[in-house]
Amino acid sequence: MATSTPSTNDESPEAPVAGKGRPTPTRAEREAARRRPLVADTKEARAAAKVQLREQRDRAQAGMAAGEDKYLPPRDKGPQRRWVRDYVDAGWHLSEWVMALMVVVILVSLVPDPTFSFYAFIGLWAFIVLAVLGMVILGGRVKKKAAAKFGKDRLEKGLGWYAAMRSLQMRFMRLPKPQVKRGQYPA
Repeated sequence: MATSTPSTNDESPEAPVAGKGRPTPTRAEREAARRRPLVADTKEARAAAKVQLREQRDRAQAGMAAGEDKYLPPRDKGPQRRWVRDYVDAGWHLSEWVMALMVVVILVSLVPDPTFSFYAFIGLWAFIVLAVLGMVILGGRVKKKAAAKFGKDRLEKGLGWYAAMRSLQMRFMRLPKPQVKRGQYPA
């Protein structure tokens, strides 16, 4: 009688295949498979990237103009800075008109008569002194009111300077754009 011994043949369909079933790729083959351009070379890809970048910039510009905290630079972020912006934007300030007055003085200095230029420069310097005085008073007032609102121990540094520099810009040139109308002082 013949005894059957179990087959140890690896080629039978029931036996699992040892290894991965293909030769190991060489280093050159692996590098070639990974190689791709760092920047897309197709015209369509460049155009799509350009459009996407433009959309991102437009969203960021609109967000910054609207005063969204996500898009603001670090110097403009936070509830205290927002309050200072609203306080400054609600009032009229002499310092807003410094740039406009300088343009007028430049135009007056083109007049051939030197007395016009002399008095224009004297007037400009007097106006600048008044504007700086107004900025100092505004800075002190903002610090005092912000301390009362937010607490003296939690007050951020530089709020007075921030208010003075914002008041120096003409209202239509300020970024973030004014969110309040004149006379609407924040609580």
